Amino acid sequence: MTEASTLEQAAAQWWRTSICDIAPGRIAYRGYPIEELIGRISFPAMIWLMLRGELPTPQQEKLLQAALVASVDHGPHAPSIAIAQMAVSCGLPLNGAMASAINTLDDVHGGAGEQAIELYDYVLRRSQAEEIDAAAAAAIDHFTATRSKYLPGFGHRFHPVDPRAAPLLALVDAAVADGSVEGDYAKAARAIERVMQRRKGRLIPMNIDGATAVIYGELGFAAPLARGIFCLSRAVGILSHAWEQAGRKDRNKGPMPKLFGYKYEGQQRRHLDVAP
Repeated sequence: MTEASTLEQAAAQWWRTSICDIAPGRIAYRGYPIEELIGRISFPAMIWLMLRGELPTPQQEKLLQAALVASVDHGPHAPSIAIAQMAVSCGLPLNGAMASAINTLDDVHGGAGEQAIELYDYVLRRSQAEEIDAAAAAAIDHFTATRSKYLPGFGHRFHPVDPRAAPLLALVDAAVADGSVEGDYAKAARAIERVMQRRKGRLIPMNIDGATAVIYGELGFAAPLARGIFCLSRAVGILSHAWEQAGRKDRNKGPMPKLFGYKYEGQQRRHLDVAP
């Protein structure tokens, strides 16, 4: 093998992908020429194609689109949105503000959808050998013992009942009825809701993360992709608030108005404790 052929083979093997095929005068995604996609498929369908390798069915596209729409924004009190606004007020351009905000979408703020799918997966594995409510109880106990006392996908610090959950679940139920999805993740989520209601003596309703996790699970997305797709959705709200902030005159906008101070909890010292 000549040096030239070795270099050519190395170059061909270094970056490999099944996603895009780019050459002079050619752009194709998952085998489809871009000119065949432009104007013919929606952005949710494009997301599906890029992640899954095939185009979605109309019902799959409808469910994915609903989850994306439902998660776009939750106001300036959401940490990611607040950070986008503060970043712009500190002089960052839109891309910098978006990057700063998206970087906060980790386990605590932004990761509940991924965690909810993992919770539902645990229920579904256990339910192969036991009744689903018993499996849900075991899943709750396992998560709270090993991960957090906060169960992902249920309850909301702001909404007594999250207004986004019911319409999302209704779409899932319709998809189950027409055979588009199996409904297993919806059963797991509702089993968790029942078990918690019995234990707490009151309903802890499913929230946006729990409902979108049902959709992503029914559609066959791996748990980590739930967080990634949420980031795509929330990026729209982040961009919107960053752009709105860019049109204002605020400078160095902090987390609270200036008239509200913060509480100092350190020691008060009157004298330096070292010799001069």
